[in-house]
Amino acid sequence: MQSYKEVVRDLSIHLKNITHIPLKEVEILLLHIIKQNTIWLYMNYNDKCECKKELEKLVLKRAENYPLEYITLKASFYGETFLLDKQVLIPRPQTEILVEKAEVLLKTIKNPKVVEVGTGSGVISVMLALLLDDIEIIAVDINEFALQIALKNAIKFNVQDKITFIKSDIFEKIDVINFDMCISNPPYIKNSYKLAKNVKYEPHNALFGGNNGDELLKKILEQSHENKIKYLFCEMGYDQKSSMSEYFKNYNINNLEFYNDYENFNRGFTLNFKYDDVGSK
Repeated sequence: MQSYKEVVRDLSIHLKNITHIPLKEVEILLLHIIKQNTIWLYMNYNDKCECKKELEKLVLKRAENYPLEYITLKASFYGETFLLDKQVLIPRPQTEILVEKAEVLLKTIKNPKVVEVGTGSGVISVMLALLLDDIEIIAVDINEFALQIALKNAIKFNVQDKITFIKSDIFEKIDVINFDMCISNPPYIKNSYKLAKNVKYEPHNALFGGNNGDELLKKILEQSHENKIKYLFCEMGYDQKSSMSEYFKNYNINNLEFYNDYENFNRGFTLNFKYDDVGSK
């Protein structure tokens, strides 16, 4: 019988064209099976591995570009581990930038009230609740199952008292009077866009935003303005800066900022609506 170290080495060959960290991913799958942590594994690396067949099955599934997060039902975000399910979008590192920017602004507001549109697994709302002691959040999604996962994550991090989860299409089922910020990472991919192999396993309604991709972004912008929410922080597609810039001309806006992601692509915007003029739209 092979050792853990030998099994990890042998099975990593299947992932060499799938990931730049094949050994690490096999270790993650192994730890998922044996319910241990990395320190335990390295201390027992030369022990006999009794789960090679089970591990090989998961590795071969991953070799088909099936997302690692959907196998382990966990995802890393902002240095924390969140619960996940295949019916919910996998959180991306680039969304951490959105959280960072929101945190900086919200720290300047006493008892900030935030609404998140399209909460998914709840990572944005949960992280803001962890980062800000006095925050109040309403997190909405049209996916009932996503809301269940988001609530589980809120409970895991003991911030469920700060977040109210509601099934709603944007603000349809909620009262957003006197809210300071709307934050969202909505679906923004064009319907015609051909997804990469690994992304095709993710729920399409959490990815595609319409024929142009920016339809939902514009709808969130419109409804945020109608409800007189002060700040709007959104992630967007890398190719949507021009269309959104043109659309912003319909509104009185202060402090509009576009920002880039870690690969220097256009990835989002932050803005402050100006409501003091009559007929601000």
